[in-house]
Amino acid sequence: MSFVYLDNSATTKPCKQSIDVLNQTLIEDWGNPSSLHTLGIKAEKMMNEARQKTAKLMGCMEKEVYFTSGGTEANNIAIQGAAKARKRLGNKIITTEIEHASVYETVKNLEKEGFEIVTLKPQNGEITARMFEDAIDKNTILVSMMMVNNETGAYLPIQAIKKIIQKKEAPALFHCDAVQAFGKMEIKPNRLGIDLMTVSGHKIHAPKGIGALYISKDARVLPLYGGGEQEKHIRPGTESVPLICALGAACEAVGNIKEHFNNVLALKNKLVEMLSGIDEVVINSPDDALPYVFNISVMGIKSETMLHYLASNNVYVSSGSACSKGKKSRTLQQLGFPDEKVDTALRISFCRDNTMEDIEIFVKALKCGINSLQRIKK
Repeated sequence: MSFVYLDNSATTKPCKQSIDVLNQTLIEDWGNPSSLHTLGIKAEKMMNEARQKTAKLMGCMEKEVYFTSGGTEANNIAIQGAAKARKRLGNKIITTEIEHASVYETVKNLEKEGFEIVTLKPQNGEITARMFEDAIDKNTILVSMMMVNNETGAYLPIQAIKKIIQKKEAPALFHCDAVQAFGKMEIKPNRLGIDLMTVSGHKIHAPKGIGALYISKDARVLPLYGGGEQEKHIRPGTESVPLICALGAACEAVGNIKEHFNNVLALKNKLVEMLSGIDEVVINSPDDALPYVFNISVMGIKSETMLHYLASNNVYVSSGSACSKGKKSRTLQQLGFPDEKVDTALRISFCRDNTMEDIEIFVKALKCGINSLQRIKK
């Protein structure tokens, strides 16, 4: 059965290159990379090649890439590891109210340990560099923020952070959650002043269960747990060579980022054009947002109701972050959207495989839903 999949910010379909190497390392090259015999040496070689491919897409050196089980673990290692490594220099951590739960909840837990947590709230729907300039001081040891918001596609002011840290003479490291930007934008963490950067495999057509953390050669974090020398003690435990190699293959398969970006931008612009004539639809994403993530509200029809209707017509979107499990969007609430918008929001998210036909099918199904579904009682 054919279907239209527009929930790529939640997860992407694994690409052929990723699946092929995953099967190869599960069936043929299944050695432990720490073993000294032929199978182990081959597994280590394949893992090193995957690290090279991942580093290339992350825009960094191989030795700065640490494999994790995904974005959530990478965020935890970065935030907790940096905070504990720098606690003698200060205790202030700055983040925003629109972060992914793996950042937001992690810094809240650090607050219970005595760290001072400042969570910047959007003003007029924006997080600005000025907010960070007002908040960062000589007691700040960590700034953590996403590169692209996972629900609206809005860009955050990452380019300004390192300069502000230096201007304020703060001992802070800068951590960036780049999960939604990875593979969709050209990223050079060193040029952007990023010390720690999180990425996730299943957002770029690799399997679930694999991610990576960039740690600048000049930054230091403490491991969260002990257990071995793997990943230079930062993430100990036997490496999942199949998943690591699958991530490397997916990174290599990304191809021409600029070309994919322009194609997806054309899809988003077509969608905006087709939605412009529907009175019930309100666009929530900024005009200049990353085109891969597009948020709307279908006024009068609950998100869950519309989601189920679209799914019954083989069209798949979401109501927000997959980690929220259907709860009200904290991000949209913090951006100042009224309850009616929050309760009726849909996130449409693209990948390089989507087509104009997908857009047409989605809009047709959406119009049918608007015409047939029961409205929210006021």
